[in-house]
Amino acid sequence: MEKTLAYWQDKAATLSIEGRAFIDGEYRHAASGRTFDCLSPIDGKLLAKVADGAAEDVNAAVAAARRAFDSRVWSGLNPRQRKAILLRWAGLMREHLDELSLLETLDAGKPIGDTTSVDVPGAAYCVEWFAEAIDKIGGEVAPADHHLVGLVTREPIGVVAAVVPWNFPILMASWKFGPALAAGNSVVLKPSEKSPLTAIRIAQLAREAGIPAGVFNVVPGAGEPGKLLALHPDVDCLAFTGSTNVGKLIMQYAGQSNLKRVWLELGGKSPNIVMPDCADLDRAANAAAGAIFYNMGEMCTAGSRLLVHRDIKDVFVDKLIAAARSYTPGNPLDPKTSMGAIVDQVQLERVLSYIEAGRAESKLLLGGGRVKQESGGYYIEPTIFDTAPNAKIAREEIFGPVLSVITFDTVEEAIRIANDSEYGLAAAVWTANLTTAHEMARSLRAGTVWVNCYDEGGDMNFPFGGYKQSGNGRDKSLHALEKYTELKSTLVRLR
Repeated sequence: MEKTLAYWQDKAATLSIEGRAFIDGEYRHAASGRTFDCLSPIDGKLLAKVADGAAEDVNAAVAAARRAFDSRVWSGLNPRQRKAILLRWAGLMREHLDELSLLETLDAGKPIGDTTSVDVPGAAYCVEWFAEAIDKIGGEVAPADHHLVGLVTREPIGVVAAVVPWNFPILMASWKFGPALAAGNSVVLKPSEKSPLTAIRIAQLAREAGIPAGVFNVVPGAGEPGKLLALHPDVDCLAFTGSTNVGKLIMQYAGQSNLKRVWLELGGKSPNIVMPDCADLDRAANAAAGAIFYNMGEMCTAGSRLLVHRDIKDVFVDKLIAAARSYTPGNPLDPKTSMGAIVDQVQLERVLSYIEAGRAESKLLLGGGRVKQESGGYYIEPTIFDTAPNAKIAREEIFGPVLSVITFDTVEEAIRIANDSEYGLAAAVWTANLTTAHEMARSLRAGTVWVNCYDEGGDMNFPFGGYKQSGNGRDKSLHALEKYTELKSTLVRLR
């Protein structure tokens, strides 16, 4: 049957939502009995009362994860057995595609067309990808003196805490727990309090797939569990995606406790550079609109700084505005909707405050207002400013549908403006000249550089992460497994 707005509304009306923590293989209320309200950004209505985890809950989850790890109930399995279980888990995610996509849309305000085609399938694929790698990665036999055999092996690090953001709740979580579990670790997942529902649900699916009790735990909470996990002396590694400010605090907490490994994927203010020899301005304009207005601009890789050469600026901006008009905020449950709701009232007010700052120092070209207020939800129209590179809106991460258009005259100026940022997550260049493309890509201080495209090639084969204050370490690809393992040298004397 065709999955229309009415289909999703009917399904939402009968959806059963779990709000308890998942610890040691079972759902349980927070030890304190406290909950927090999980509201839908679609209409501001209550979705569920969610367990508000605190110290006792974090301690219980970490203890369960440690027992599971020390017993080798997971890490000690034959690699093919771990692979089979993770593949079953991914299969269950696919079987529950509608349910998980609906939870993600109701919870985060993301268009249902995106959650059914990108977020949930992408999470399942991530688990599958790392599952398939389990029995294909070996160690090394290192050169040594003739009377020695030298082995270099990787072992699971132990208990991994994953603290994940609200903009891609299930997908970003899978980028952490996928490789961590594949490597043989136990995991304690702390989802954002703004969008915890899919993480809570997939925990039960993990148990159904055969992941032993204690190996995968979920502790929701309004902020406190993340700090507690970073401070916990029995957590061996913490992987975090979120703001740079919080990432700095997590590193401090790790230093105050047990010097646990900390891997951070933080903010971005990514430059999207359009050179005057760009071969297809229409395609570049459509990509530039998608780079900032997809997912309501709530992306760390959002192309929020659009650098356009003066010679083509007027023509390009006209095309950009036309492309931006196709991103009309609508009901996220409608499959035709291309732009959903801002995640909550707090983020809505943050974005609107930046828009007001932009009005004071830049030229508004499009949008700038809140819309659909009658719905009770949180919606902002696509917004474009013509601005200077040192304007507040052009330097600070907004995490909303607000684009800064910046003019440049030379390649050198474009690179200088692009690199003049505390962030270095992603960048893009549009040019018909192969030499220009390579030279600019080498000069841009960013973890990912796209040429004549934006946010493409999102396969698991490519590592994802940034330079500078965009963080350290990499999600995705085989490199991600390195974060969740210890490197060991073993030397055997033959005589």
